[in-house]
Amino acid sequence: MPGKRTDETPALDILVAGAGYVGLAVAVSIRQARPNLSVAVVDAAPSGAWERDGRASAIAAAACRMLGQLGCWDEIAEKAQPITDMIVTDSRTSDPVRPVFLTFGGDAGTGEPFAHMISNKVLNGSLRRRAAELGIDIIEGVAVAGFETGAGKALVHLADGVTLRTRLLVAADGVKSKLRDMAGIKTVHWDYGQSGIVCTVAHERPHGGRAEEHFLPAGPFAILPLPPGDDGGNRSSIVWTERTADAERLIASDELLFETELELRFGLKLGEIRVEGKPRAWPLGLTLARDFVKPRFALAGDAAHGIHPIAGQGLNLGFKDAAALAETVVDADRLGQDIGALDVLERYQQWRRFDTVQMGITTDVLNRLFSNDFAPLRAVRDIGLGLVDRMPRLKDYFIRQASGLTGGTPRLLAGEAI
Repeated sequence: MPGKRTDETPALDILVAGAGYVGLAVAVSIRQARPNLSVAVVDAAPSGAWERDGRASAIAAAACRMLGQLGCWDEIAEKAQPITDMIVTDSRTSDPVRPVFLTFGGDAGTGEPFAHMISNKVLNGSLRRRAAELGIDIIEGVAVAGFETGAGKALVHLADGVTLRTRLLVAADGVKSKLRDMAGIKTVHWDYGQSGIVCTVAHERPHGGRAEEHFLPAGPFAILPLPPGDDGGNRSSIVWTERTADAERLIASDELLFETELELRFGLKLGEIRVEGKPRAWPLGLTLARDFVKPRFALAGDAAHGIHPIAGQGLNLGFKDAAALAETVVDADRLGQDIGALDVLERYQQWRRFDTVQMGITTDVLNRLFSNDFAPLRAVRDIGLGLVDRMPRLKDYFIRQASGLTGGTPRLLAGEAI
């Protein structure tokens, strides 16, 4: 923990608020490319809290390339589960058979899986290890109490009374970002009246790397393959969307009732199932920041955008932010420009805003289209899914989009150094 800093003491170049994947990726990306820049991370969560995160995330191929460039992927890959294929169904929980309307191969067209499932603890731990190797301070258990910006600097006041001086403050503190509010940045927001339930399920038979997304009337129900557990058993991650009142009831119910409801949706294709750990739920909504930047200040990850998990792209959007912001800052520093100046940061905003709004609108439309039981609409969407399934080029396009390997991506996401 650094001592108290004042306006006369040596300053940081970049201070990142938030030690999640996006915040750490920003810090590591910049420091690795420009060792001359001093970088630190501050996080309100207690020390070691990240080690208790039992969830897993779907990481697109482009983000895996970025992690490779950052020196993290070899370590992560040993504990990652490639998604080898994916199926999509549209049905009710009471339907005896769920016809498959759409199938995807797992290859992104480049000889690599379009996504991997990775334990959050493994991902965070690898980024923290790399940050330590690069000499990045991670200050844990201390929130940012406030900040003000001025000519050439931002003064960041921590809750323990320490004040840090930095040329650029990056807020990666989540969808309910307090720093975003401190900066006076407004958001577009609405709730879906849904909550996402997340849990890990052990099952008898192997999943074969297959991911499944079942569109049910209350919302999508995703089964995502996980690597074997410590005991070598078969496991999958569940991302289950329900109306908020029903989700709260399910989370509060006893284990037998929860597993019974889960089995109605999961099915018996993988044999007997058992929930590992305590299921969690969080409310779902769409949140888009009206601005991504202010002088000396930039938003990244969920602090800039929170979207529905229906397409599994929330974290991958955050990695795009990290790669784009790092490239913007690094290029500006190489040219001798002020990395915290608004005209420099506007390049990052222009790069990321359209993609973010587009993905937010896409997930919003998909959720509204599929989270209902209106018979005529069901017929139309099922015909549409069936048509897509018969068009290999269109399916390849969707896979490329999901993998993040499309044109105009930051260099890190293409597997190139910045």
